[in-house]
Amino acid sequence: MLEVEVPGFTTYRFQHLVLDVNGTIAKDGQLLEGVQELFAELGPKLQIHLVTADTHGNQEVLDKSLGLTATRIPSRNQAKAKQDYIDRLGAETVVAVGNGANDAAMLERAALGIIVIGPEGSAVEALLKARIVVSDIRTALELLIHPKRLMATLRR
Repeated sequence: MLEVEVPGFTTYRFQHLVLDVNGTIAKDGQLLEGVQELFAELGPKLQIHLVTADTHGNQEVLDKSLGLTATRIPSRNQAKAKQDYIDRLGAETVVAVGNGANDAAMLERAALGIIVIGPEGSAVEALLKARIVVSDIRTALELLIHPKRLMATLRR
């Protein structure tokens, strides 16, 4: 568990990190540099979940390299599938990270939604639902590794 007290706002008690795959931790189906190492640092603190429609058809390779098994979602109603996934975990314990329009509902539903404006860009709909905006996935993951950064961003 990762507990983060944000002065003037709230105390988070995170148990789960839910991430979109393509556009968030991968570009064109290939894992972005540094993600694997940062996952290794976060693993003892948070249960890491990947959700994907496997757009590029190589999720199995990514799963093996990360030592995880992504949850495959249907190509239709992806936003609802991601939101339902967050709800099953207990939204109040989830940090969600994504970039696309199909991530907007999960970013809003999670206790903390982080949008990555990465190599694929990001959807305005998702941007409006996130609580934090970052320029790349490494920055998003480092906020959780170094929670004082998270506190500084969210404090009131």
